[in-house]
Amino acid sequence: MNPLSATSWLSSLGTAGVFLVLFAETGLLVGFFLPGDSLLFTAGLFCTTSASAPVHLSLPLVLVASVAGAVSGAQVGFVLGRRGGRALLGKIGNPHLHRGVERAEELFSRYGHAKAIVLARFVPVVRTVLNPLAGILDVPARTFLVWQVLGGLLWSVGVTLAGYVLGSSIPGIDQYLLPIIAVVVVVSLIPLALELRRGRKRPSGGPDRRL
Repeated sequence: MNPLSATSWLSSLGTAGVFLVLFAETGLLVGFFLPGDSLLFTAGLFCTTSASAPVHLSLPLVLVASVAGAVSGAQVGFVLGRRGGRALLGKIGNPHLHRGVERAEELFSRYGHAKAIVLARFVPVVRTVLNPLAGILDVPARTFLVWQVLGGLLWSVGVTLAGYVLGSSIPGIDQYLLPIIAVVVVVSLIPLALELRRGRKRPSGGPDRRL
């Protein structure tokens, strides 16, 4: 199985793959490379295929698995961050993760706890590191829980339903799955690219706190 391929996860594990990928990507630092966005979108598409298709999923089960994985994963990441501190992040030498930490810290600085927790759901890598970082920075547990659940619902349900609506609207769309996934991946990277661009343009005197 190719861990970078959404189709591979879904064809091998079905709905269970949705839960596992989202839990690992949002709760475990080692899961930062997993295809969260493309997997949700592809799962939504596979809910529109015929029962005789190679991969056919149930929309209600996919929604339950996606929400459960996104919410429980984020909460586990928060608890690990609170208990392990920065030593947890320091053990990871991957430069992508460390850049994600920088972006996550900027989100907290610019937007505050609530907005940063919700926005991070839609930014690859950042949604992996922000949850333990929230624990490290002593974000109130109740505040984190409320906003991570809201963000998890918006992200997991929204992206899954986007795939489902597209698959329902265009018969045979699954034949063009690879280019569609490529577009989804590119679109999901736009917020990260914008944050990187803002970071380069930002004056060295301090973070930009404008909303």
